[in-house]
Amino acid sequence: MLKPDLGITQKNLTEVHKILNKVLADGNILYIKLRKFHWNLSGDNFMELHELLESQYEIVGEAADEVAERISTLGGTAIGTAEEFMKESQLKESPGKVPDTQGMLRELVGDHQTIVKSLRKDLDDCEEEYKDAGTADFLNALMQEHEKMAWKLRKYFKEK
Repeated sequence: MLKPDLGITQKNLTEVHKILNKVLADGNILYIKLRKFHWNLSGDNFMELHELLESQYEIVGEAADEVAERISTLGGTAIGTAEEFMKESQLKESPGKVPDTQGMLRELVGDHQTIVKSLRKDLDDCEEEYKDAGTADFLNALMQEHEKMAWKLRKYFKEK
């Protein structure tokens, strides 16, 4: 296969591939968690939250596909197994446990915020250290989506 000649050194591209595969892992773990919570919701605001979580897993699923395509665009190989996702992701799962609705929302807010903080660092690294403004811009847009999803979930908690 012909390697891309994009004005970024191979060494820097390799580092960007690593960042993007970590982002891909986080997205897939969050996607699975959103599905699990969507399936197991009950109580107040059921339908509203059911639809909100569905919209979020659709956004996160589409974003994961775009991340994988970005990796491929830059000449890398996207990871794609549950084992790889668990190894590379900073998010944690809780097999066999289903929190109550408030616990679900709190966990999802935390996951989105973890991803936002990580993306903020990743986009800076891509632009400044690895000289890849395109991936930095891509990650910036993704970060903004996660900020918005976290905000929507935080609105279910009373301000203190």
